[in-house]
Amino acid sequence: MRKRSLTAATTLAVLFSSAALAVTPAFADSSQILPVRTTGDIVVDAVHHQVFVSDPLNGKIVVTDYAGRVVKQLTTNLSGVTGLELSADSGTLYAAVQDLDAIAVFDTATDTESARYTVGDKPLSVALAGGKLWFGYGGAAAGNIGSVDLTAEDHTVTLGQDNGWYAAPLLDAAPGSGTLIAGAIGQSPVELASYDVSTGTATKVASTREAGSNLGDLQVTPDGKDVVVASGAPYYQQVFRTSDLNEDGKYVTDAYPNSVAIAPDGTVAAGIDGSYEPDVYVFKPGTGEAVRTYDFPNTGTSSGSDLLARGGLAWAPDGSRLFAVTSNSEGVFSLRVLNAPTKAVATVTVDAPATATRAKQLTVKGKVASKTAVPAGTKLTVTRTDLESPKGKALAAAVTKADGTFSFTDTPPSGGKVKYTVAYAGDAAHTAASGSDSVDVSRAKPTLTVNNNGKVYAYGKDVKFTAHLGKTYKNRTVEIWADPFGGDKPNKLVKSGKVNSDGNLSVTLDLKRDTKVTAKFAGDSRYKPASAASTVGARVSVSTSVSSHYKAKSAWGHTYYFFHKTKDPLITTKMSYYPGRAQKFEFEVYYQGRWYPGDPEYFKLGSDGVSKVRITGDHGQDVGWRFRVRSSYINSSSGDIVNSTTHGAWKYFTFTK
Repeated sequence: MRKRSLTAATTLAVLFSSAALAVTPAFADSSQILPVRTTGDIVVDAVHHQVFVSDPLNGKIVVTDYAGRVVKQLTTNLSGVTGLELSADSGTLYAAVQDLDAIAVFDTATDTESARYTVGDKPLSVALAGGKLWFGYGGAAAGNIGSVDLTAEDHTVTLGQDNGWYAAPLLDAAPGSGTLIAGAIGQSPVELASYDVSTGTATKVASTREAGSNLGDLQVTPDGKDVVVASGAPYYQQVFRTSDLNEDGKYVTDAYPNSVAIAPDGTVAAGIDGSYEPDVYVFKPGTGEAVRTYDFPNTGTSSGSDLLARGGLAWAPDGSRLFAVTSNSEGVFSLRVLNAPTKAVATVTVDAPATATRAKQLTVKGKVASKTAVPAGTKLTVTRTDLESPKGKALAAAVTKADGTFSFTDTPPSGGKVKYTVAYAGDAAHTAASGSDSVDVSRAKPTLTVNNNGKVYAYGKDVKFTAHLGKTYKNRTVEIWADPFGGDKPNKLVKSGKVNSDGNLSVTLDLKRDTKVTAKFAGDSRYKPASAASTVGARVSVSTSVSSHYKAKSAWGHTYYFFHKTKDPLITTKMSYYPGRAQKFEFEVYYQGRWYPGDPEYFKLGSDGVSKVRITGDHGQDVGWRFRVRSSYINSSSGDIVNSTTHGAWKYFTFTK
């Protein structure tokens, strides 16, 4: 089972034949769903920009492009297909097909099957070494190693080269190497063996049982010196010399290692089967600390993240991408494309003062941090975004010190929120990054007023309101809003525009309700936003009429209505209508030079705004007495608060025989 695709010679050929690969810009990581039920192996063909993923349960090989998009599915009777291997020129794909006891051969230029070799029982893995195609095969307690002579005309198959395996072993070899490494998947303790295959026959050189337990994956380094092993325990990827299988280092990850892939330059991608820890760790050759880690998201319904498939890592030979096969709790598999995986993640923190004074110098500090130091003297782009430059204005570059810190000064010309963004472009060893922080820069307080506050006007009066704006920097626009009392009338913008040379903007309103008039100034780069309000009153329209009298004439200084004692006066009031509104009806009698009030009473208005009150009683006793009545609207007491208190005119009457 292999996680590489091309030899160094092929890699160079690809680079020279395709200039686009050398200048491909960095782009975001991506993920695409794979139409598989499980996965066995993954290899990358850089010549044709293809990724091959085997699916043993569905009996097919899925082919994707470098973005992870499925372009083809090879389904020509491949039940149990597991291990995959690419030829040195990436022109041929070899696939171990367990259920058919065969190795299927595909032309990668057309992705069609070109041959099929019948081999031993249930081949699991394939590897090229010493001029032959080697395969691990066999059932339980019958594991073995065989080979196919690719140079022979009949592709001679040789079986039984080491029958000491308890199950079909996993195989790997360095490109062009004469050393083959084998290990049994799932075995505890893991048995690991190395073979010299340079003569065409597998001769065991060394073996060990110190490779942990529950083998998940293994791969030989490109120089053939070491093999990196991912076993469920210990909780790191072990390194053994291929010459004698003695330990030669380790790559520390976390619990349950299950995958390893090594790029042509020796960079190691080490993966684990972990729900709550980083899933993939990337190490420079021989280093003890990961230069980068990846923690996959949760696309299923469980609490943990998606899981890396066993042996689910593979490099693009130029190191620009790392491919990872994952699955979620719902059994959905995905191919994740991790871009620029050898670059250490850089972060930029920016620390600006919380507040500052406009037109006064301030200092901004920060740091570019990474697991591998950013070189001193690295230039960082600085952008200031404010009310004067909403799209950002470039400032002089900041420069990092040896510890990654930086600082710069600026004199903000604008007030309000001023944001400083510092960006690091990245380099061959670091990802690009940026950070920002904002400063609340002071602004002057402008003068803004609205006239007429506290005044009360007659119902329907046209009233002119004037907003006055004092000195500002650039913005001379004012809005005037009118908010009539009552929930059925919304606050409304009634005028917006620039003030005149005197700083004034006026609007005339037809007042039929108490109204709050507000002027608003949005502010500018040197003056704060402001608002000013004026609340004015509007009386109701009220009229009172008298009927059922037999005459009206001037008497005692007023117009009096005369009623026979047999008639009840009918008082009709017409008032501005509002739902639930009532008029206050007052009744008074004149005695010895003074008017004496009776108890007032409230009467509901009809939907037409009319209220009729008939004065009943034994009017024979009222003959000769003088009376008066009045209808009024009393704010709040009349059932609402949308108008100012308004008293109607007194109406005078008396009774005769």
